[in-house]
Amino acid sequence: MGDRWHVEVDRSVCIGSGMCVSTAPGGFSLDSARQSHPVESETDANEKVLEAAEGCPVEAITITLSGSGEVVFPPED
Repeated sequence: MGDRWHVEVDRSVCIGSGMCVSTAPGGFSLDSARQSHPVESETDANEKVLEAAEGCPVEAITITLSGSGEVVFPPED
């Protein structure tokens, strides 16, 4: 069985660019205030969700491993 991820969007940082939605349309959506949120807070590890997090212009997306909380993105220094 593959990894499960917990996906969060910091709505105080999100600028509503929509890049996450276009990169991972099944993983993110924009609400009426043009704020991003994950479609599901828990998801199977998914390359498109990771690409969306990496491509976020303000780094508003955080991905951690479900259960352990180990950070997947953004990388820790």
